[in-house]
Amino acid sequence: MLIHVVKRGETLWQIARLYNVSTGAIQQVNELPNPDRLLIGQSLVIPVPGSIHTIQPGENLWLLSRQYGVPVNTILQANQTINPNLLMPGSRLYIPPLLHIVQPGQNLTQIARLYGTSVEAIMQTNRIDNANLIYSGSQLIIPRRKPTIEVNAYSYQKDQDAANSVNQIGHLLTYFSPFAYMIKEDGTLVPFDDDLMLEAAVSNNAVPMLAITNLSATSAGTNLAHAVLSNPQIRETLITNILKLMDEKGYKGVNIDFEYVPPEDRENYNQYLQLAVDRLHERGYFVSTALAPKTSGGQEGLLYTAHDYEAHGRIADFVILMTYEWGWMRASPQAISPLNQMRRVVEYALSVMPANKIYLGFQIYARDWKIPHAPGAAAETFSPQEAVRRATQYNAAIQYDEVAQSPFFRYTDENGQGHEVWFEDARSAQAKFDMAKEYNLRGISYWALGYPYPQNWALLNDNFTIRKL
Repeated sequence: MLIHVVKRGETLWQIARLYNVSTGAIQQVNELPNPDRLLIGQSLVIPVPGSIHTIQPGENLWLLSRQYGVPVNTILQANQTINPNLLMPGSRLYIPPLLHIVQPGQNLTQIARLYGTSVEAIMQTNRIDNANLIYSGSQLIIPRRKPTIEVNAYSYQKDQDAANSVNQIGHLLTYFSPFAYMIKEDGTLVPFDDDLMLEAAVSNNAVPMLAITNLSATSAGTNLAHAVLSNPQIRETLITNILKLMDEKGYKGVNIDFEYVPPEDRENYNQYLQLAVDRLHERGYFVSTALAPKTSGGQEGLLYTAHDYEAHGRIADFVILMTYEWGWMRASPQAISPLNQMRRVVEYALSVMPANKIYLGFQIYARDWKIPHAPGAAAETFSPQEAVRRATQYNAAIQYDEVAQSPFFRYTDENGQGHEVWFEDARSAQAKFDMAKEYNLRGISYWALGYPYPQNWALLNDNFTIRKL
């Protein structure tokens, strides 16, 4: 798939003609709120073979040829303005699809074996319904090799709504994490309705992961975290109750999300994590944690100090980096997940733990701030789709922050109130996927389902093979 950024005066018909694809196909993958009104700066996913590659330091055409399975000359022919001996990091190349002309007597099994892919993948890519109906001389697109990752998604939706979300995109999930069972000071857990969403996860072969937290809608949970983590008996009780719940509900692992933990409980948290691993592993369960976005081991503060990256990376099976919320709802307008800040967190994490234990956190919602911003005033939170709808309603040109790799726009409402909206689009999603590939991370974790974002799911499927367990 390709990404097209709309220029002044362009129409959907013109863009479709440019890429030799139907307007309906573009509309379907992007779910445009108004196909007749495109915005300057709006990014569109174009559902055509091939992809865009962002050059990384040290890469050359030979490496790209091996990575994508496309001859060097084919890449050069598709990018005639580049200097093959001087590929600039950050610049982009179009990688055309690998094509195969069916030879007399060939079948899909032979062709799949020739290219190291599967019959099913070739059929899906070329929309072939019957594997026996291929003809000599016909042209097939060979699906490129894609890195394999794991994908988790949290949801704090109501049971039926979460089930609906999982049924829509569950084929792209390795894990699904209902959020969340709240701990109590005696080591028990506050229940909530999750039967329908768990049933949906199982039917989509997404492994249910139990999320536990000390957070609530009204409290950061600092005192609660201390009460539990500082008491060895309550720590044991909590683990016992987690195991009981997992056995009853069918959860296969746990995600521990303790936030705003008192700095003095840093070692208590590490000990609790080791206890959880010891007891859950012997029962065949896994243990993961959610980590605040630290950029160094010396970073202090209530959100950061007690999150010991080295210990979590050593003890837990994997960790989820909460690389979002720079654009907090009560902060001033800014990118919610700026890529430059996310990169600092990932690079610190990689300095103390292996890449195959790291999930990159990915938020999938937008924020609308009133401007000028009044300190403490709360922004409105909604989906990227609503952001595009709102930009369309007010005919706002979409801008793109190249440092944060994040789109934004400004508009004035009917009452004369100014607004600034930061959201996610095809470009920002692709930038995050490129970073996950660059650092060879284990996976991506979405916070949180319930915010429609069709471009993301189309690009996720195009960039990666999703591991199913």
